This record gives sequence, C-alpha cells and structure tokens, in this order.
Amino acid sequence: GDGDIILAGQLGISSIAGPDIADVPPDKRLYAGGGGSVRGYKYQSIGPQDEHQNPIGGLSSIIGSLELRYKITDTIGIVPFFDAGGVYEKSVPDFGSDIQYAAGLGARYYTGIGPIRADIAIPLNKRASDDSFQLYISIGQAF
Repeated sequence: GDGDIILAGQLGISSIAGPDIADVPPDKRLYAGGGGSVRGYKYQSIGPQDEHQNPIGGLSSIIGSLELRYKITDTIGIVPFFDAGGVYEKSVPDFGSDIQYAAGLGARYYTGIGPIRADIAIPLNKRASDDSFQLYISIGQAF
C-alpha cells in the first residue's frame, strides 16, 4: 500500500571457464551495461574495449544492483538505485579493478500488467567514451 518501502538487491557473477578469450566468438562473450545490468552506461559498454572504444566482451563478469522501491500511492512510486559491474578478459573476475558504478532515480507507474518504469542514471566513474547520463523506459521491475 501507500508508503511501502522495499529494499531490493541482486548480485550476479558469471564465468566462461576453459578457453582463451580469442577462442570464444564475440556473440558468446559476457557483456555489461545498459538497462538490464548497469544503468548509466551504454548497452554492453562496460569491460574490455578495442582501440576504437568498442566493447569486446569478456570471460567473466560481476554485476550488482540495489533499489529502494518507495510507493507514494497505489499507482505511483519512486526508486533511487545504485548499480555496479565489471567485465574481465579472464575466467575469474578481478574484483579489485575496472568496476563501473552508477546511481540514479526512477519513477514507477504501477499497472495491472506490472510497473511502467522510467529510470535516469549517471555514471559515477565516467570514462571518456561514456555519456553523461542514460534514460531507460520499460515495463516490469528492473530485477
């Protein structure tokens, strides 16, 4: 009901064990960034990049999110959030390096088929190739 607050979180660690990155086709590698993982960054832009700042993917990733879902009314809510993630060329994530962080604020309109979401997020440790913010509009919870 009105005034409900839910703290929601997710953590995902992925690994492709065995082959070298050169032996894994780019469409089978791991990526992060965008509305489904780390908001505030372009789709699949986090992690190793080629000389033109294009993502090349990796063999391991770690992605985490926290949201504070606050319902103002039965149909309207606001959601401050924090996302973080990294993608690595080795099969084991390097937890100490290359993690991108983002924070943002979302609005929710709750319908019978699920919430309509509008999220705006800014990268907290922006790289030269990153935009100043990203905007996402979708249906359903982020996770």
